[in-house]
Amino acid sequence: MVSNLKYVTCKQEGKIAWVRFNRPEKLNALSPELLRDLESAVAWCEEDRSVGVVVLIGDKRAFVSGGDIDHMAKADTPLAYALTDLTMRVQERLADLPKPTIAAISGYALGGGLEMSLCCDFRIAADTAILGLPEITLGIIPGGGGTQRLPRLVGLGPACRLILLGERVGSQEAATLGLVHKVVPSDHLQDEARALASKLLEQPPLALRAAKTAMRKGLNSSLKDGLQMEQDLFCMLFATQDQKEGMSAFLEKRKPDFKGR
Repeated sequence: MVSNLKYVTCKQEGKIAWVRFNRPEKLNALSPELLRDLESAVAWCEEDRSVGVVVLIGDKRAFVSGGDIDHMAKADTPLAYALTDLTMRVQERLADLPKPTIAAISGYALGGGLEMSLCCDFRIAADTAILGLPEITLGIIPGGGGTQRLPRLVGLGPACRLILLGERVGSQEAATLGLVHKVVPSDHLQDEARALASKLLEQPPLALRAAKTAMRKGLNSSLKDGLQMEQDLFCMLFATQDQKEGMSAFLEKRKPDFKGR
């Protein structure tokens, strides 16, 4: 458990790790210090074998309101490179985490906050959530993967609205666009994230890891290479105890007991 972080808190509940942004006075805006704390939290989640699912969450006012404008307003090009290098390093580690991840979004998820959620496998939004990439209104563009991940998720047309016009959308419209998977009342957000995490924990961990790897890496590969990777991962799982257990349970008409081996 990581306990010495200032801007991120980590709490383990069974096999669920709750990673909470903790900079409320700035609506959880992404400063370099917060990003480094998040990197430490993600590293702990990856290395601790008792963690099965990771949930990122903020508070009712903000998941993450965006980048820290106070910090960025004084930046020159070298400082901008340093900031985006750090941001992308942390986000890539989150995106590549070999365990399922859930973004539980309440309040503002703007700019870097929306980009952070795009690195997660699932996004659940409270009915109060407001999402967008308003960087264009500040004379810049998204610098944490927004121009790349958002069009891949929702298509070029909807992405143009958010990126070129800087428009913000509520949670219901975000669901219609496919930007979030589910919208729930604000007071139920944590319960819904927990319920989804619990469903994921019922699945075989090695197969989850393989499926996530195939999808994530396949998006950046040719179809031919992606199909080959899928075949290799599919066949490798036949060497696991979970595969034997899953198929035996199916034939015996009982619930499988997966061990992650």
